[in-house]
Amino acid sequence: MNWRHGLILAALATALSSAHAIEFNQLQPGKSALAFVSKQMNVPVEGQFKSFRSKLAFDPAKPAAAKAELEIDLASIDAGSKDANDEVASKAWFDTKAFPVAKFVSTSFKPLGGNRFEVSGKMTIKGRTQDLATPVTLRQEGNSATFEGSLVLKRADYAIGEGMWADFGTVANEVQVKFRLVATAAAAAAK
Repeated sequence: MNWRHGLILAALATALSSAHAIEFNQLQPGKSALAFVSKQMNVPVEGQFKSFRSKLAFDPAKPAAAKAELEIDLASIDAGSKDANDEVASKAWFDTKAFPVAKFVSTSFKPLGGNRFEVSGKMTIKGRTQDLATPVTLRQEGNSATFEGSLVLKRADYAIGEGMWADFGTVANEVQVKFRLVATAAAAAAK
């Protein structure tokens, strides 16, 4: 191979690699889910948040440059019944009148191998901010990407469940949060 063929192949490889670069940045709320499991009197209780928004910029080829923000409408909680929903919206729990939104802002994405990443950032609930890190699995299908994972939050870190609810024997301190966020590239979302 002479140097001209080498230059042509290098130019073609560069063009092809940039043509395949894709940035996932459009959350698909109807395909995404944010759920939780808490324990009351050692009995698992499942729930979910029905409304959340995300700002995302994730290119699988450049994970170190990725950014993510997630805002959760705390009043959109479904804790299993109207009474439960009203209780967790109260001042002792989420205090949704004073703090209507929980927010996560990423600070780094670290590749773990095998389509897995560790996402670190700051989680703010009820005016309290804590560092958070969680593994996330990426499944990419064309112009769509699914980010899945779970983590454990300690409600005491955020003053969730104060007063008579502060007893961890009644409601456990640990709450497992499960998420599935589906995003597309802007060009795919426009179609």
